[in-house]
Amino acid sequence: MMHFFEAVYADLNSLEVTLGNGVFKLVMSMVLGALVGAERKRKGQIAGVRTFALISMGSCLAMLLSIYVPQVYLGLKNGDPGRIAAQVITGVGFLGGGAMIHMKGSVRGLTTAAGIWMTAAIGMAVGVGMYFCSIVATALILFTLVLLEGVEHKRHMGLENRTLGLRVNGIIENIDAYKEVFRKHDVRLSTYFIRFDYENCQTEINFVVLAPSHRNYLPLFDDLRHVFPTSSLTLTSQY
Repeated sequence: MMHFFEAVYADLNSLEVTLGNGVFKLVMSMVLGALVGAERKRKGQIAGVRTFALISMGSCLAMLLSIYVPQVYLGLKNGDPGRIAAQVITGVGFLGGGAMIHMKGSVRGLTTAAGIWMTAAIGMAVGVGMYFCSIVATALILFTLVLLEGVEHKRHMGLENRTLGLRVNGIIENIDAYKEVFRKHDVRLSTYFIRFDYENCQTEINFVVLAPSHRNYLPLFDDLRHVFPTSSLTLTSQY
């Protein structure tokens, strides 16, 4: 029995690609990718368990192929084990771009895109047999996505640029009342832009503010619209 486990251990750590270590690496990359995907799906992101698992497995398989081709056809000394694997990074870039949602004034999904890139690297690391580093990297990803988010919220580090756009009836030449509302709600005013429409007797004001990412803006909106007669109010993010 001892000889059996020694043989399995030697096969899993072999520099050559075999059926045994190839299957083990694919399964391990799938599990590690799924762990990261589960965290992203918990946040309601477009890429979830299946997506991350497939990305990790695909990267691992590309790494295995990159090692296997020179191993079988050219010899380890003459081939380039990094040739196929090098293209993984380029391909993952397209997936990361697809994970980002572009809306007017905002870009969402940057963290998910970074997670996709990191998961692909984990799959490649599993493919070359860096099992322990792959597990540690997965743990660090989960630590970053889960625990550091809580630290950001507690330390109020999660401030984001927001643009509040108001269309007000009348020509407004003094915004001190708006500044007072921002101070009341602990929102920092960075700058503002004003457009006067004399023909329709309206004023368009865009306030660029800094506020926590998970703030409830409804009370702020209610106070802002009562400063002057307001016909519309919009909120966008600036990244």
